[in-house]
Amino acid sequence: MAKGMREIKRQIKSTQNTKQITKAMEMVSAAKLKRAQSAALASRPYSDKLREVVSSIATGGGSVSHPMLQSREIKRTAYLVISSDRGLAGGLNTNLLKKLVETIRSKHKSADEFALFVIGRKGRDYLKRRNFAIRQEEVGVPDSPKFADIKSIASNAVQGFETGEFDELYVVYNKFVNAISQIPTIGRMLPLDASQFSGDKSGPSAQYEYEPSAEEVLNVLLPKYAETLVYSALLDNKASEFGSRMTAMGNATKNATKMISQLTLNYNRARQAAITQEIAEIVGGANALS
Repeated sequence: MAKGMREIKRQIKSTQNTKQITKAMEMVSAAKLKRAQSAALASRPYSDKLREVVSSIATGGGSVSHPMLQSREIKRTAYLVISSDRGLAGGLNTNLLKKLVETIRSKHKSADEFALFVIGRKGRDYLKRRNFAIRQEEVGVPDSPKFADIKSIASNAVQGFETGEFDELYVVYNKFVNAISQIPTIGRMLPLDASQFSGDKSGPSAQYEYEPSAEEVLNVLLPKYAETLVYSALLDNKASEFGSRMTAMGNATKNATKMISQLTLNYNRARQAAITQEIAEIVGGANALS
């Protein structure tokens, strides 16, 4: 009985230590989530103004055109996959990557029909274990990423479409809704849909003069706009990662609390049984002597 009680006490101590870790991780993730949401909000003025200028050119009614706005026959597709570097975030990465693999296998007949650009260690390892060739990878992206951290991979993916190496480009990421809801998303980024620039024309709009020409400005801004979409998806995925980890660690803390309560109850029962047995042995011994 004493051996069983010692084992229960060790389990209680171990679970208490685990609870302290999960609670700390929950609090850290909550703080990082707030910073990630703030970063996403801070990036919006730039992307909104860039979109406004591109929209002004694309819908100006002139003869301005760009390969990024033109659809063509789909022969090869590129996927830019955004995942996390660390785990303990519930099914965040697994759900996203499973959806990607299902999409690839249903849409493509051979590996020559698609290319993969991967951000994040979890996505890289998952795809490599399944023998997918990765065109370019970027790992070790910080918790508060700057555009410079993913500029190389974003630029190469966009340039691949510009040069005709790929006929469409999809961005694969987790869309942040709230701390307990993240949506695995595979959205087409290129070619850009000209209708998305129509927007709401009811309010006042700025008039721009372009130098040297609207077409030259569009040639510079459209790749930057596409890269900004990648960065926005990265910020969205970071917020999803922290939200999912906060929720997962919160659930783990609750489960640890329940386990400690059950183990404590078991310990008290075992202790009571041991005391009762000792009393019974003392009484029995006393009766035998009398």
